[in-house]
Amino acid sequence: MAAVGVPSGESQTLRAVAGEARRLIVQSVHRAQAGHLGGPLSAVDVLVALYFQILRVDPARPDWPERDRFILSKGHSCIALYVVLALRGYFPLEELATFDAINSRLQGHPDMTALPALDMSTGSLGQGLSPGIGMALGARRRGLGFRTYVMLGDGELQEGQVWEAAFVAARYGLENLVAIVDHNRLPQYSWPAEDEGRLLYQPEIAARWAAFGWRVLEMDGHDLDEIGETLAYAGEQVDGRPTVVIAHTVKGKGVSFMENAFAWHARPLTDAERDQALAELTEGARP
Repeated sequence: MAAVGVPSGESQTLRAVAGEARRLIVQSVHRAQAGHLGGPLSAVDVLVALYFQILRVDPARPDWPERDRFILSKGHSCIALYVVLALRGYFPLEELATFDAINSRLQGHPDMTALPALDMSTGSLGQGLSPGIGMALGARRRGLGFRTYVMLGDGELQEGQVWEAAFVAARYGLENLVAIVDHNRLPQYSWPAEDEGRLLYQPEIAARWAAFGWRVLEMDGHDLDEIGETLAYAGEQVDGRPTVVIAHTVKGKGVSFMENAFAWHARPLTDAERDQALAELTEGARP
């Protein structure tokens, strides 16, 4: 069994990795003058905890049959995943400079045929949980002990396929399947609000998953101690049900002018905005 990158409890190390990941996200999107920022910054702490503490993976063997699987259903946030994979050692950090370039392995949505570290190509929202079910079923049929994790955005919970998949996962008792909802409350498209923002019409998310037969956990998606404890608990418990973890997050986390700002779902940064964002992220990373 491959060891994870950081032992449980070393949250200071994980915070340093997450801080560096945020800076690399900002730099990569600025360099490409394309890509998303708000969602990647809300999801990156969970991704760091997964790849450096929770998942059984081996960067030297990305096709290891018994590795844990991870699917980023909200594929538009892929720059966060690319950065974390690079920091974990799957490919050189220098390759991040090719993000969203023609012929790059790091496209604007994950392409598993281009980058071996990926377990699924994603981008069409609502479709990531279904292949996760197939992987979890495959593990059971083949007698393999790996777990499958799927990260969804709260906006894509508006897709009917998510709830069809949720029903099937519970029907088959896939206790080796963990869904994680990045609940930053600012989807690109949702029910219109009276002001300029968006109203996320997803009432009682926890109750809805529970009604579909899932075990429901909730956590602060930016507290690395809580993330590690919650995801470890999700992976250890087996009671005949799939598990969903609702991660309460802040869109654009770490950059003052991006936090909870709908406009930063996807837009390039000016040089001045990049410099301000990097300065804030550097200052925020100091002890």
